[in-house]
Amino acid sequence: MQFDPPLRPARLIARYKRFLADVITPEGETLTIHCANTGAMTGCATPGDTVWYSTSTSATRKYPHSWELTETQQGHWICVNTLRANQLVREALTLNTIPELSAYSHCQPEVKYGTEKSRIDFLLQAEGRSNCYIEVKSVTLLHLGKGYFPDAVTTRGQKHLRELSTIVAEGHRAVLLFAVLHTGIEDVSPARHIDVQYAELLEQAQRCGVEVLAYRAQISPLQILLTHPINVAL
Repeated sequence: MQFDPPLRPARLIARYKRFLADVITPEGETLTIHCANTGAMTGCATPGDTVWYSTSTSATRKYPHSWELTETQQGHWICVNTLRANQLVREALTLNTIPELSAYSHCQPEVKYGTEKSRIDFLLQAEGRSNCYIEVKSVTLLHLGKGYFPDAVTTRGQKHLRELSTIVAEGHRAVLLFAVLHTGIEDVSPARHIDVQYAELLEQAQRCGVEVLAYRAQISPLQILLTHPINVAL
């Protein structure tokens, strides 16, 4: 996924009201930019970090600039725009760069499914193969050298794990795909110290047959690509 035009840098002053952040450009201009990430963003929004932002041409937007990446003072790159995870996975599925999920002829996003009225991120189908349901989660939490999900208690994520387990019981294929959007993360674990129920449900889901994958991204102001698998340690 390429950024066109390339992103522009600024220094983070503060994030506030969940959806907003103030930054100062290299020219000394203070901007208020939109933040699509409603999560805790632990370690992703430290004042003084370099923010890389895009600019919309829409005349109706109150805040035309959007926070896309953080370049931390430790030298890590993080994609903080949560909308990008599904876009990256969709691109990878189209290009067949995730071998575990190749050989499907049809990919449909946002399909209603399950007993708890959920929407699966992607449904893959091919003649002669079981349907494959893929739930995508963006991973940006780095703690003591390891990556974790989630960064806050997620009842929605818990629901998705129950739904995926049910899908397997019905004879279909179910995949939880962690899109690791932090270049400092080398492996991923459930954040038991944050959401113990999610961690337990994830272990149960894997025992039920839900496949758990993690792919790390290569990140720069020019482009983001999911490049290679990393270990998931449950």
